[in-house]
Amino acid sequence: MSTQHLSAHIGYLYTELGLIDRIGAAARDGFTAIEHPNPLSVDAKAMLAQLQEHGLVFSQMAAASGDAARGEKGITALPGREAEFRDALLRSLDYAETIGCPLVHPMAGAVDGAVDGDRQRAEETYRTNLAFAVEQCRDRPVRILIEAISDKVVANYFLSTLEQAIAFGDQVGSADETVLLVDTFHAAANGADLATFIAAHVARIGHVHIADAPGRHEPGTGGLDLTGTLKTLLAHGYKHAIGFEYIPSKSTGETLSWMPSWKDLLSGAATR
Repeated sequence: MSTQHLSAHIGYLYTELGLIDRIGAAARDGFTAIEHPNPLSVDAKAMLAQLQEHGLVFSQMAAASGDAARGEKGITALPGREAEFRDALLRSLDYAETIGCPLVHPMAGAVDGAVDGDRQRAEETYRTNLAFAVEQCRDRPVRILIEAISDKVVANYFLSTLEQAIAFGDQVGSADETVLLVDTFHAAANGADLATFIAAHVARIGHVHIADAPGRHEPGTGGLDLTGTLKTLLAHGYKHAIGFEYIPSKSTGETLSWMPSWKDLLSGAATR
């Protein structure tokens, strides 16, 4: 994606509305893209029609996220779930291709690392499943997105650091076939130095999630210099979508005071 869309994560934003109504609300508030971890409850052609009606793109979606009712956060690294993973992944890739979504994120999941062998089996499973995902994308206009989710936020999450995400991506495909999703909230939970990481690895970053910390609310509610993070991304040539995956502290429309200045920064970068 070459346009730097501001992307509303409608799994977090506008949740006072039904899923379809969130799409129009995001467009009216000035977002140019949306994202959702599991949009498959809406028929793909109906979703595409909504995107076209409101002039939006769908920036990224998850795959193989497991059973939310059981608290699962993905199955890509879970031994014994390989057939389920492949079926879920292929459904998501077909959906993504239909709606023009360029990035699909196979969620790793939480694993029990109490026994060394459990971790080793999870690594083998994740590597095999991720390689399958990369292979399936080679003839599609879709790339695989890898996200580190801090195990301080989601207990026992398999892929918890940005360095792990890069390492697994390198093991299964080229730098063009897997890209990173960098989440400011999870990075802060890990104590990561995002400015240094961005400077070293900006070419590997394909999507960014913005939320302040602590609290995981909108920019300006916590202690993170999120405007500084945006400036660092732009200074190092980042040109992809910026997603807003935060828990609104008020109704979503009342939490968008950050948007004008962010649009100004993006506009200035585009003209340089």
